[in-house]
Amino acid sequence: MREGRQSIRSARAKGDERQPWAANVHRVLKSAGVTHMSYVPDAGHASLIDLFAADRQVTSTVLTSEQEGVAIAAGVWLGGRRSVLLLQSSGVGNCINMLSLMTIARFPLLMLVTMRGEWAEFNPWQVPMGRATEPALQAIGVRTLRTDNAEEVAETVGAAAALAYAADQQIAVLMSQRMLGKKIW
Repeated sequence: MREGRQSIRSARAKGDERQPWAANVHRVLKSAGVTHMSYVPDAGHASLIDLFAADRQVTSTVLTSEQEGVAIAAGVWLGGRRSVLLLQSSGVGNCINMLSLMTIARFPLLMLVTMRGEWAEFNPWQVPMGRATEPALQAIGVRTLRTDNAEEVAETVGAAAALAYAADQQIAVLMSQRMLGKKIW
C-alpha cells in the first residue's frame, strides 16, 4: 500500500496549487472523525488523496472499482469508525447497485464525487454519466449536495458529514467540473 501512495504523490507535484480547497476539506473530514479514505485515483481529488495518504491517523485504500469502496465503508462503519469514499462521476455508475447495501441497512455513507461531462469537457464518453450521476444517486436513495465554487466546498463537506454520521444518511457531495477546472490531456 505504501508503494502505491508514493507513486501517486510523485505523479502530482503541483496538486495543492490546483486544489487549494483540499486542505480545508481534509481538516473538516478529520474533525468529523473520518479515519479511513477509499479512492480510485482521480486528478480531481489529487491534493486530497495526497493529504490523506500522508496522514498517519488515516488508513487509505486504493480501489480497483468504486463499488469496493461502498463495501469497505460498510465494514469500517460496522467496526465503529468513519470513512469517506472519493470517486469520479463516471464511477457512480460502477457502484449504483452496491449503494442499495447502504440505503437498506441505513449505514452512513459519505462520498465526494468529482464531476465530469460538464463544463469544458473534452471526452464525449464522460457526458452521459455526467448527466445521469445526480438522478441515479437520488433514485437509489442517496442524497446529493452540490458545490460549484472552492470557497464553499469545505462547508458543504462538513454539512454532508454531519448528515451522514449523525443522521445515518447516504450523502454524495458533487464537486462541479467548473470548480475543479478544465481537464487537459
